[in-house]
Amino acid sequence: MASSWEIAVKLSLGKLEIDRPLHRLFAELVSEQGVDVLPIDHAHCTLLAALPMHHRDPFDRMLIVQAQQMKVPILTADPKFDDYDVAVLW
Repeated sequence: MASSWEIAVKLSLGKLEIDRPLHRLFAELVSEQGVDVLPIDHAHCTLLAALPMHHRDPFDRMLIVQAQQMKVPILTADPKFDDYDVAVLW
C-alpha cells in the first residue's frame, strides 16, 4: 500500500504521468505482475517511529519497516537503504 499511496500522491502533484487510469494500473500490477499488496498496520507504524532517520522519505521508510518485519528483500537503487538492516536487491 505504501507504493500505491506514493504513486497516487505523485500523480496528484503532477510529478508522475501514467498511460492508463490508476485503478487499472493497480489491478494490472496485482494480476499480471504478481505483486502482493502489503497492508500498512499499527505494527508498521510502531516500527517506523523507532526507525533511525538515515532516510527522510516517508514512503521509503515504510517500505523499510515492512521489509524488516516480513523478512523480505527490497528492490531499490537508493543507496540510503544500505544504512538499514534490510536486504536490498539491485
